Amino acid sequence: MTQPQDAEEIRRTVRDGYAQVALARGAEAGGGGGCCSPTSGCGTPASSPEAFAAQLGYSPEELAALPAGANMGLSCGNPTAIAALRPGQVVLDLGSGGGFDCFLAGPKVGAAGRVIGVDMTPEMLSLARANLAGYAERTGLDNVEFRLGEIEHLPLADASVDVVLSNCVINLSTNKPQVWREVARVLRPGGRVVVSDVALLRPLPEELRSMVQALIGCVAGAVLLDDYRRMVEAAGLRQVEVVTKPEFVAAVSGGDDPLYAPILAQLPRETSIADYVTSVTVTAHKAADGGCCAGH
Repeated sequence: MTQPQDAEEIRRTVRDGYAQVALARGAEAGGGGGCCSPTSGCGTPASSPEAFAAQLGYSPEELAALPAGANMGLSCGNPTAIAALRPGQVVLDLGSGGGFDCFLAGPKVGAAGRVIGVDMTPEMLSLARANLAGYAERTGLDNVEFRLGEIEHLPLADASVDVVLSNCVINLSTNKPQVWREVARVLRPGGRVVVSDVALLRPLPEELRSMVQALIGCVAGAVLLDDYRRMVEAAGLRQVEVVTKPEFVAAVSGGDDPLYAPILAQLPRETSIADYVTSVTVTAHKAADGGCCAGH
């Protein structure tokens, strides 16, 4: 199946794919099996979402504390682990899905803090909001909220956020530079961004770039490592670090995910997905004097 070319058509394709993931996960009500159907999203192997998250560094205690259905196995890293969240901070999660990282960040910022998840898929918002009652019951906190919106046009005020998180989402955007300009806009002076994402080590074969499976699977939308760094810096952010992390690709290539089977089949002989794709942790800061942002 070929990939749609129009930016709005691509956005609809991504939204529809993740809507199906949310509806399937909601129907399971936290049951087994993972979310890896052919309509699945970023890269879980066919094992359980819990096992996949553990491979990415989430602890058993963290996973056990989550509301049912929050973990859909859509991660490619663990941004909350290195975000150094503190009580009282305001945290934004781009593409928050079922609320996975939001519900982990909430206890870290405490009752004086706030966690805001933004997602463009109404079905994901419904699933996340349905999990709020379970989160409040487990933690005694009422400090997480979810907003419908696109990460290219965030529904937040300028300089209103201390920390921006995102987990395997920005690669899906058709306008990644605009996403990073928005990140810089909403960050307070001295604020920090910690993103887990997918990037390319070298250009993909054209056959892969034309596949919808590769798009929804967070591969076709990825950019080269050097281009990724330049995008973040062009938004006006400072102290940019892009660190490769092999865990995600190892987990994907070692599983039997039906989403990735047709992708792997298109690779040149004697190559693997790890020759082209890597997960990355991207960190950056907004200048303490508020100086930013390119294009504004």
